[in-house]
Amino acid sequence: MAGKFVITTAKNGEFTFNLKASNGEVILTSSETYTSQSACENGIASVKKNSGAPIEDQTRDEKQGHPKYELYKDKGGEFRFRLKAANGQNIGKSEGYKAKASAKKGIASIAKNAPDAPIIVVDPEA
Repeated sequence: MAGKFVITTAKNGEFTFNLKASNGEVILTSSETYTSQSACENGIASVKKNSGAPIEDQTRDEKQGHPKYELYKDKGGEFRFRLKAANGQNIGKSEGYKAKASAKKGIASIAKNAPDAPIIVVDPEA
């Protein structure tokens, strides 16, 4: 089974998405909440379009143009990344990883899973 995008609706009516790998692990979360399902789907389309972007390793002071993945170390010492679109907008973010190599594997998983991943809409009332 391939990865999938899962759209969920919060009680306030806003939408978010997660990209899940085939093993069910979340590998990317939407960076913002969306006011409509179609706007959330546009965010997913941007992830699909930009999933093959290069990595800017900010722990090594590298610089890349947009689109790109920004790989960085957070205040807690974990490695994280965010995916930025061609316009520089932050469209997705990762969870924390203890090792940089694991964060890079997460990015590779997005590049592999996102382009053809189906979109599943989860009804929070169900």
